[in-house]
Amino acid sequence: MTKYDKVFNSPKTSEESLSPEEAVAAIATVTAIADSFIEEVDAESLAGILWEFEVFEEYSEDEIAEIVDRLISIAEEEGIGPLFNAAKVSLSDELVLDGFAAGVIVLLDDELAIPKPKQIYLKKLQAALELEDEEAEEIIKEVIAAFKEAEDEEYTDDDDDETVVIEDFSEQAYQSPLGNFTVPIPVDPQQGGRIQSQEGVVGFSDDIGTLLRIDYYPFPLEQLEELESVGQEEYLQTILVDKYVPQAIFANVPDASVEYTEYLKDTLRGAYYVLIDMPKGSTISKQENNGTAIRLDAYRGLLTFISGEFLYIVSSQHSFIDGETPDSLEEEAEDIKESILEFVETIEFT
Repeated sequence: MTKYDKVFNSPKTSEESLSPEEAVAAIATVTAIADSFIEEVDAESLAGILWEFEVFEEYSEDEIAEIVDRLISIAEEEGIGPLFNAAKVSLSDELVLDGFAAGVIVLLDDELAIPKPKQIYLKKLQAALELEDEEAEEIIKEVIAAFKEAEDEEYTDDDDDETVVIEDFSEQAYQSPLGNFTVPIPVDPQQGGRIQSQEGVVGFSDDIGTLLRIDYYPFPLEQLEELESVGQEEYLQTILVDKYVPQAIFANVPDASVEYTEYLKDTLRGAYYVLIDMPKGSTISKQENNGTAIRLDAYRGLLTFISGEFLYIVSSQHSFIDGETPDSLEEEAEDIKESILEFVETIEFT
């Protein structure tokens, strides 16, 4: 008798009837129980996972929680084999892939991978649901990609947020809506200075090429453990180079590239700096003879650090106007870094 015979080789089927959607939830529930004790299953977390599935879009979170509680009760009274068999019988053809995806999500570890010991279970689930290897592999990739995208979005712009443009500079300083920092306004309205603000970001720009931007994110306590585990340099590098830059810059300027990186151990209690080459990626444009506007080339510098309970990414750009050519890469990197650090010195963190 193998480890998972109790799941996949049970001759019994629960007498409880399940809807196709409940069958998807049942597969997630069985998967959560398969390698643990029933009392160890966190029903609330399981309900939270299922709530993200499109098949449950008509359900409230409370309704999903009630479904999970009911499924756990069935497993307690009749066993997980009968519950799985009931799920398999009730699963519609349209929801078979969702059922498999529900199992995949439950098995993912913190590194967004399926641990080797759990891969045996996943293979047996695939066979029980009669999925081809290509189908199963595609679902696994899609689930992992969705999780990575959600994780990345934590540190990038939300394009759906409403951007507010502030042109009235009656105040001499800008205060974050969250109250975590105040900064003197670094642009002049007579030079086309403007402030663009939305949740988690404020940008200061003008018509002569200035761009100073502050992205800020509450630093969750659960991230502290990861920071301490990998070290501050690697943690900040991952946030900036692997998450923010691809989503916020590469997605909008496909030819952009990271040209310089540096960890500043003694700056701001540890900060990570990158320089991005952005062909046709400046925030300002020049007018061509045919009337079309072409974005200028630019270098963008970004500095990330943690202050108080927030993670910050402060950026500045150097746009090349009227045929201006860049200095050496090292000089550009140093000049933009210094301009960012000078700007950061004016910020009062609270």
